Parts: sequence; structure tokens; C-alpha cells
Amino acid sequence: MKIQWYPGHMHKAFKEMKETLSRVSLVIEIVDARIPFSSSNPVLSELRGDKPCITILNKSDLADPAMTQRWQDYMSHERGTKSLALTAQEADKVSELPDLCQKILGLKKDDIKLVNMMIVGIPNVGKSTLINTLTGRTIAKTGNEPAVTKMQQRVRLSDNLVLLDTPGVLWPNVKNKNSGYRLATTGAIKDTAMEYYDVAFFAVDYLSQAYPDYLINRYQFSELPNKAEAILYEIGKRRGCLQRGGRIDNDKVGKLFLREFRSGNFGRITMETPEMITQELAELMVLEAQKEVEKSARKSRWKKGKRDKNN
Repeated sequence: MKIQWYPGHMHKAFKEMKETLSRVSLVIEIVDARIPFSSSNPVLSELRGDKPCITILNKSDLADPAMTQRWQDYMSHERGTKSLALTAQEADKVSELPDLCQKILGLKKDDIKLVNMMIVGIPNVGKSTLINTLTGRTIAKTGNEPAVTKMQQRVRLSDNLVLLDTPGVLWPNVKNKNSGYRLATTGAIKDTAMEYYDVAFFAVDYLSQAYPDYLINRYQFSELPNKAEAILYEIGKRRGCLQRGGRIDNDKVGKLFLREFRSGNFGRITMETPEMITQELAELMVLEAQKEVEKSARKSRWKKGKRDKNN
């Protein structure tokens, strides 16, 4: 899936973020607990280098709790990063974050030296809501769509902690096409950048294998059809997504399904597992290697053709 969305303000925000990192002692990255890997920006990981990082698995109330714990274990063992699973509106859990930052940075509450931290995350992951909950007042603008925050903001969390808020930033090229579909399914990408039916097809195909009972219960199937296309067809019939002649309106059923998924109407779902991502990355490496071989072969043929022409 090719994401057709990397607006100008994101390019500017990414440039500013890169410049600001030199003044930052700790990075807080917010990811979507339903897609902890796909919603983690790989470019940000490269930019922060060896700076300590806390990963917030937000929207955990929408994710499979057992799978969230597996992802937290994976982050601790494989990446060596601290993590918190929460929902941005949970004041009690959110209040643990400054204490965790103090601990990681080796600070005491009465230290007077100001320490800058940066909070980052992809669009629509709940960053602004988290900041408002942390401060107990509306500082950051929120909205249930990507790209609400447009510029960096400074937020004083305590006497010695300053939080630098940044706009949600996507990376320009999502190499793993499955990650692209997961980002679209959860609403991290503006709907104008995708085909509703294609994204719904991907999501239904996954749910039919990982959470079939959720689909059966939601749409009152006596037996779940064995293909995603057939499942969407039946959903369309039951929800009145029909065109003239009784044909299913693919765009309409796709919109309907994604709206219900994003609202959490199916149950607590996680769209990826550590094992799944490991396999996908291995397959991607093979694919990238094949592309390099083909590119080299094309270059050699071009050079040979040029030599033959000159002789």
C-alpha cells in the first residue's frame, strides 16, 4: 500500500524535530497499542540515537490486553526500552509518567536544573489528549483525525521537566505494505489517502483469522464466510450498503466497517504480533535484496548496451 500523504507541514515538523533533539535528554514516543510496531516511526528511532526512550502504548482500552503485555515484554527484552500501557484520559496512570521520567534521568523532585524532553508520535495517536491529561488543562488541541497539532509547543510538567510537543509525523515511505494497511485501518492516515474497501478487506481478512468470533457476534453470522470478500458482501447486505440492481456499494461498506472498527465496536483487538512483524521484516529484507540484484542487473545491461553502441 502506497501512502499518498506527506503534507508540507510534516516535512517542516520533521526538520524542526531533528534540530531540537540535540537539546533533549529523553524521548517519549506514543504508539497505538493496537499496532505497536506499525505506529512506531523507524526514522525517529534512528534520530534519537542512544537517548533514553519511554514508549507509551496508548489506546490500550481498544487493544487485546494479553497481546499488549506481549508487546511490552518484547520492547523490554528486544529494545531495552521502558513502556507504559494506558489510555490518554486515565489521569491516575498518566500521572505515573513524570515520576518515570525523573527516575530514568536520575533526577530528584527538588532538582532545579531544567531538563527538556520530547514527545513524539504519528498522527491521531492521542498525543495531545495525553498532554492535556498530564497538565490537567487544555493546552494541546485535540481532534479525532490526523494532523491536528501543526507546530512545536513547550509544556512545563514540573519544576525541572519541560515537555516539547511536536506535530504527529508520518514517514514518507512505509516499506512494509501491511504496516501501511494497519495505519490506515486505525485512522492514522487521512481517509482521502486510501481506498476504503481495500483497507477494510485487509482488516476483515486479518480479523477472520485472529478474532473470528468478534465478526460473528458483531454481524450475527451463523457461520463466518471463508473469504474476506464474501464477509464484506454479507456485511453490506445486512447494513443496507446496496446500489441499484442489488450490487454492494464497496466504498460504502468499507467506510461503515472502518468506522465501526475505529469505534471499538468489535472488542479489544491487536492487529499485529511480535512474531508476525519478525516474519514480515524478514520477507521484506529478501524482497529488498532481490530489488537490489535486479537494479544492478539493469545497470549492467545498460552499460553493456552503451559500450556495444560505441564500438
